[in-house]
Amino acid sequence: MATHNRRAVVKTVGSVAVIGGLAGCAGGQEENGDGNESDMNDSEGNTTDDGMDGGEMASVRVAHLSPDAPNVDIYVDGEAVLEDVAFRDVSDYLELEPATYDVQITEAGDQEAVIYEDSLEVEAVDYTVAAVGEAEEENEPLAVEVFEDDLSDPGENARIRGIHAAPDAPAVDIVGADSGDALFEGLGFGESATAEAPPGEYTFDVVPAGEDDAEPVASFDASVEAGTIYSAFAVGYLEPDDAPVDEEFGVEIVEDTTGTTGGNGMDNEST
Repeated sequence: MATHNRRAVVKTVGSVAVIGGLAGCAGGQEENGDGNESDMNDSEGNTTDDGMDGGEMASVRVAHLSPDAPNVDIYVDGEAVLEDVAFRDVSDYLELEPATYDVQITEAGDQEAVIYEDSLEVEAVDYTVAAVGEAEEENEPLAVEVFEDDLSDPGENARIRGIHAAPDAPAVDIVGADSGDALFEGLGFGESATAEAPPGEYTFDVVPAGEDDAEPVASFDASVEAGTIYSAFAVGYLEPDDAPVDEEFGVEIVEDTTGTTGGNGMDNEST
C-alpha cells in the first residue's frame, strides 16, 4: 500500500484487515463528488492497470472530519472495519475489491446508535472517504464525501490537495502570506482542489473567498518536498463559542505518499 506518514495533530488509525469495502463517486479539482480521473502509478504500490492477482483493486482511507460527532465505529456489510475513530483521525489506506457495499457509521461501542448509513460503490482507484458536517446539523448536515486521490508522481514539484470541512466557515481562499498568490480560490464546504508547488518552505493564510484585504482566519507553515503528495484538511469551527463543541478552526495536514527518499514531509503549525 502507499506510504502514509502522519504529521502534527493528525493521528493515524492503524491498518486493519478489511472484510468489506468503502466507497464512492470520485472528486477532483474543486470537487464535491462529481469526480475526475487521476493517473495511477505503481512506485508506491498503488492501483495499476495490471491490478493484483489478475484484477484491479481499490485503495481507500477514512477521515473523521465532523467536529461534533463522537468517536465512531465503521461497519461494512455488517462487519466492523475501523473502531473508535476520533475527530481528526485519518486511517491508513486499505485495499479493497471494487464492489458496492453497505456502510454504517455508529457511535463507538454501540452498533445500534447509527449516525450514517448508505450504500457506496468502490471502483479500482484510490479514495479518501471523509465524514463531514455535524451531528447536530446546526450549519451543515452530517454527510460522507468521497474524494478520488491522485497518487501519481508529481515529479519535481509537491502536490497539495485542500479539503474544506469546517462547517461554519464560508468559502475560503488559501494564499501565500508574503506573495498573496492563491494556492486555492473559492474553496467551499465539502469541496476539494489540487495544486502543485515547487519544494520549499511556505506560510499560507486562510481568508474568506474574494476578500483580498480581510484578516486571515488562520495561518499555517508548510515545508514541502519534491515528489511528495499532501492533503490539507480545513476543520473545526471559526466560532467555537457558538458551536456545539469547542473545536477551533485549523488546517490539519497529512503526507499521502512520497516519490522520494529522505524527505522530512510537511510540518503543520496552524495559528
